[in-house]
Amino acid sequence: MEILLATKNPGKITEIKSILEPLNIMVLSLDVIDGDAPDVVEDGESFADNAQKKALTVAKWAGMPALADDSGLVVPALGGEPGVHSSRYAGEEGNNEANIELLLERMKEVPVTERLAYFVCILVLAAPDSRTWQAGGRVDGLISFEKQGTGGFGYDPVFFYMPANRTFAELDLNAKNRVSHRYRALEAFGKMWPEIEGELEGSV
Repeated sequence: MEILLATKNPGKITEIKSILEPLNIMVLSLDVIDGDAPDVVEDGESFADNAQKKALTVAKWAGMPALADDSGLVVPALGGEPGVHSSRYAGEEGNNEANIELLLERMKEVPVTERLAYFVCILVLAAPDSRTWQAGGRVDGLISFEKQGTGGFGYDPVFFYMPANRTFAELDLNAKNRVSHRYRALEAFGKMWPEIEGELEGSV
């Protein structure tokens, strides 16, 4: 069974392939499809909205099942911010340093007992006929008072993962990937896969 990843992010592609290919899922990236993939404006009110929009758009465009994810950081003390705006929290898409600076500024008076946060990832697989399947993953932590570590990306330098007593940016990639929100969402998706595969094959 082939599915197309609705992302051009090389890190996501590598991570997703490594987890799903042992399930006999042939994971394809957008660069193997002729033509330019449609740009999808992520204007949904939730991670699920954005993931579903991306998956459906790409599945219909490519004429094959497409898998998309949307993920981000949620801080209850800030009313759920950055949430779906995680990658553009400070205004500019993908400016990790500015996003972290703004987050730390807004958290500077928040005591450690209220600095709880979590990363969430929602995966949606869409078929060209508009059927969809959804899986999710979450990992809990704390927002540190300053950046620690040089690895990872995004908010990893300020996301303190308590079981490891380190931020995500201080963990090596393999250790982080074993506990990340995306890994947990992919794990959940893998458990659903036999049923999904049967439904997809039954419609061919």
